[in-house]
Amino acid sequence: MTMLDQAAVESALRELPDPYLGQDLVTANAVKALTIEQGRISLAIELGYPAVGYVPRLRQTLEQRLTALPGVTQVTVTVRSKIVAHEVQKGLKPLKHVKNIIAVASGKGGVGKSTTAVNLALALAAEGASAGILDADIYGPSQPRMLGINQKPETKDGKSLEPLLNHGLQAMSMGFLIDEETPMIWRGPMVTQALEQLLHDTNWQHLDYLVIDLPPGTGDIQLTLAQKIPVSGAIIVTTPQDIALLDARKGLKMFEKVQVPVLGIVENMSTHICSQCGHEEPIFGTGGGQRMAEQYGIDLLGSLPLDIHIREQADGGMPTVVADPQGEVALRYRDIARHAAAKLALQAKSYSQLFPNIVIQNT
Repeated sequence: MTMLDQAAVESALRELPDPYLGQDLVTANAVKALTIEQGRISLAIELGYPAVGYVPRLRQTLEQRLTALPGVTQVTVTVRSKIVAHEVQKGLKPLKHVKNIIAVASGKGGVGKSTTAVNLALALAAEGASAGILDADIYGPSQPRMLGINQKPETKDGKSLEPLLNHGLQAMSMGFLIDEETPMIWRGPMVTQALEQLLHDTNWQHLDYLVIDLPPGTGDIQLTLAQKIPVSGAIIVTTPQDIALLDARKGLKMFEKVQVPVLGIVENMSTHICSQCGHEEPIFGTGGGQRMAEQYGIDLLGSLPLDIHIREQADGGMPTVVADPQGEVALRYRDIARHAAAKLALQAKSYSQLFPNIVIQNT
């Protein structure tokens, strides 16, 4: 084939923007191999985000578009994902065995942040990534109940804790270490120290993503996370009403000040779905998340309904993504996960782990 033919194939690919990357696969450097021989095209795509649920549709779209080119007799498309570590705050290095940390935050309580966080982590796992979740809400840990875990973590060396597993997710929470009804009557420094220990003293096993479920607000925990924990990106969870959006803006501004990229906004409880008739109504208002996203130039990653089944499934230790994996709400969570991971994939990569530590010793 001539260079003109190669250019024609690449031109056809440029006409197909990836809905998650927001750009075509050629521009995104996702085309890793392209061979053309006697009308047969072989194309290898490498995505920087997990996309098990999207790959069949992507492959079909590419095959249909390339088959329509003049002279093409056969098209073979392979798609795989490769998750790499991305840059974190200056002066910090990614954790060993954890490529990316994604913080899930909200400006106020009651917006469904923890439910969103656990379903997001499970959605990343369902899309093919190795994922874990750290419950950073020391005062009110909820992940043990949501994940259906009621055991204590083990230690093999007396120094570190083994993460607990359920639904294919690695997890750690203060709730694993204390009784569910025991209050944590601690001052700020004790809480921040506990968070650091839970993060650094857990023996995480080769995670592509570690989702941190933050407590609401912009206090000690959030400041510790910004200063001492290598975060690749943050997600803001809000509801459509004005008071929630006002607090969500504070959370967004906090991450901007500490130089943690905000991957986008998740609008929870966008509409209420009646359990009796299925009628859908925006009881908290409409368009709040979209307006906030446009105001600050960030992405609206997706919207989720106020559905009693989401609450029941999380309370029962089977979050929606695993309780009803092919249901509409679970598919929304997976779509949000792809959007967030793709947004992260466009950020600069971290090369810190490629360089050796330099130690100076007196001899």
